[in-house]
Amino acid sequence: MMQKVTERFIRYTQIDTQSDPKSGTHPSTPEQLFFSKQLADELVAIGLTDVLVDERAYVTATLPSNLNKKVPVVGFIAHVDTSSDFSGKGVKTQFFSNYDGKDIVLNKSEKIVMSVKEFPELLDYIGQTLITTDGTTLLGADDKAGVAEIVTAMEYLINHPEIPHGIVKIGFTPDEEIGEGADYFDVEKFGADFAYTLDGDELGVIEYENFNAASAVITITGRIVHPGYAKNKMKNSMLVAQKFLSMLPSFEIPEHTAGFEGFFHLSSIEGNVEKTVMEFIVRDHNRELFEKKKRILQGITHQLNLEYGEGTVNLVLRDQYYNMLEKIEPVKYIVDIASNAMLECGIQPKIKAIRGGTDGARLSYMGLPCPNLFAGGQNFHGRFEFISQQSMEKAVEVVLKIIEKVKVI
Repeated sequence: MMQKVTERFIRYTQIDTQSDPKSGTHPSTPEQLFFSKQLADELVAIGLTDVLVDERAYVTATLPSNLNKKVPVVGFIAHVDTSSDFSGKGVKTQFFSNYDGKDIVLNKSEKIVMSVKEFPELLDYIGQTLITTDGTTLLGADDKAGVAEIVTAMEYLINHPEIPHGIVKIGFTPDEEIGEGADYFDVEKFGADFAYTLDGDELGVIEYENFNAASAVITITGRIVHPGYAKNKMKNSMLVAQKFLSMLPSFEIPEHTAGFEGFFHLSSIEGNVEKTVMEFIVRDHNRELFEKKKRILQGITHQLNLEYGEGTVNLVLRDQYYNMLEKIEPVKYIVDIASNAMLECGIQPKIKAIRGGTDGARLSYMGLPCPNLFAGGQNFHGRFEFISQQSMEKAVEVVLKIIEKVKVI
């Protein structure tokens, strides 16, 4: 299976499917629809039924049951887009077989090196085969590895009809990276009792708790006059923005947080004297602390408008998704299924919280309980992204084992 899943993954990485948070379209980029149509053709070719791809780039398909009894319908979901944070165009993959635990030179001419000192997790992969890029693009393991693993597992079951299984549903979504992956997902039509996303992280990870998430756009309106005659007249929006930033909790930023600690992340700032726009993402696992963070932004906005004049600072807050823990705990047995499947595959499960979100978080609130499982990648959204061939093969094994265990519920 290693050869099959690797071949698929490499082939998928050659299609640039970055999502675009500013496009306003669904999908946000045409390349995602192109890739989804190719996936649909591939699913038909390997023998899945009810294969559908819609105009928004959602792909669904069914593996029919070969049992003579009814068992729960399980689904597997991954997303087709890659992050807009770093280029995914022209990916050049490299293989490092029997990795020796030393620094990896990704690009000699550009002097791009993935060092063990900066990325100590590399030492967990000694003796394995690592796949990287040449350091000029991201790899796309988030989440084309998940897509490749699901398709490979389905093909294996189709080619081995002697293996008993119930109905299996698969789904591939666009625009997960910009928080819109579940926007048009039809849970009722999908028809699964529960599902799992395969979306990132190292071997053995099971995640059923994630951040509560919101976006915040702060627009500051200033006033430009000749600087020589500016006293009591000029209002420099960039300096107001600077003051806004100074009023935020200084250590509640990604660089100083880990585990269950939330943060304010300034993801973009652009401005001049007359207008400055700052974009934030706001995250916290704890719902009360999440709401408190939003109130902090609202309080700063109010205070600065009192100081600089009403309308100077405008805040637009939008909730994106919530912690799936609330929806998974009542059906915790689906986490146990995944955990036991991993143990039977010789993998030690690692239960952890996602310092981010997946389609599964929103789908869980839409009525489809959906924990997240490892796909095997590391260092997502940048030039140092890599994945282990062995981890991808293990992910395929876990999918097959979950399907096996569901048939005896």
